[in-house]
Amino acid sequence: MRGLELWFNELIASESHDLRFTNDSTTICFASGDLFECFVLFSADSPGPIGGFLSVSLTIKGSEVGFGQESTEILGQNGEKSEEDEEEEAVVLEEVRKEEKLRRGGGGGGAMNTTKHLWAGAVAAMVSRTFVAPLERLKLEYMVRGEQKNLFELIKAIAASQGLKGFWKGNFVNILRTAPFKAINFYAYDTYRNQLLRMSGNEETTNFERFLAGAAAGITATVLCIPMDTIRTKMVAPGGEALGGVIGAFRYMIQNEGFFSLYKGLVPSIISMAPSGAVFYGVYDILKSAYLHSPEGRKRIQHMKEQVGELNAFEQLELGTVRTLIYGAIAGACSEAATYPFEVVRRQLQMQARETKMSALATCVKLVDQGGVPALYAGLIPSLLQVLPSAAISYFVYEFMKIVLKVEST
Repeated sequence: MRGLELWFNELIASESHDLRFTNDSTTICFASGDLFECFVLFSADSPGPIGGFLSVSLTIKGSEVGFGQESTEILGQNGEKSEEDEEEEAVVLEEVRKEEKLRRGGGGGGAMNTTKHLWAGAVAAMVSRTFVAPLERLKLEYMVRGEQKNLFELIKAIAASQGLKGFWKGNFVNILRTAPFKAINFYAYDTYRNQLLRMSGNEETTNFERFLAGAAAGITATVLCIPMDTIRTKMVAPGGEALGGVIGAFRYMIQNEGFFSLYKGLVPSIISMAPSGAVFYGVYDILKSAYLHSPEGRKRIQHMKEQVGELNAFEQLELGTVRTLIYGAIAGACSEAATYPFEVVRRQLQMQARETKMSALATCVKLVDQGGVPALYAGLIPSLLQVLPSAAISYFVYEFMKIVLKVEST
């Protein structure tokens, strides 16, 4: 059985396996990742077929156990396999190795998968922000400039003074800010949620874990991306046109206000983004989980499994196109309404000069004194009009890009 021994040696040497031999030395079992295989050898002395072997493979994934095909091959005379058989085994072995690589992360490694995951979030931000840039501009006019005109009068004023492109003013800077922010946010949420799931050992993430992961993701993205947001706010504030773009605004703030001026409003930003991320991701995941556990959802998932390899990227969306957009919009609206006052205070802090800088609490009190509680919700209507399509498109593009880029679960 020299040929069989050589084949086993090659298989063992290719990767590290956990080998176990039975007492009679006729059964060899080895484990690799989630693959468990046993080979039962039959010698001339055994009651089984002379010169044959039986292969049984067990694939363990979660709670599912799959049995591989059983095969019995008859060896040539004197226990030797022909060269043709050995070549065929080599081909099969190579296919097994490729399958194992795909099972471990698509052959691209952890770094490549992380890059694709971040790109999915970045593309989602770029598409959604460009689509809703006019509404974002209107929101900032109310929030930052304290505009008193009604919505339709403000639209006419911007169109008359700056033309159609005026509604996309600052959109490039907004993309520079939101693309990395959303990329980190989406990636961090999926990572934190999956880590919490592994730590708990549950089959599914609990609602508390969803909210906790969302809050942590919001804080992570805020700390890393707030400098770009501060620069953008400075540019759209009164007099911001004279700073000369992103580089000019950056230099002005560093030279006149110091490096840490880029982190103005960090505390209220974290206080805002923690509940915002918790609500945004938590609500979406709760809605998604409820649907997937419903009879309709289970039927859809079963259909997707049966048609695997035949569906395009749109058809592979677990919620479908319309439901993904609707759930994203609901999650965005809930998040915006719950945390909007923090956003108003944060913008005000970012515009303050060092000489007249006030605390977040003092700024909040000042706003209420000047305009009452409604002052904390200035611009909420255009903000919601912007958030609904933005959140819907953002989640839809993100889920779509994860399928297109074949992002593995982190």
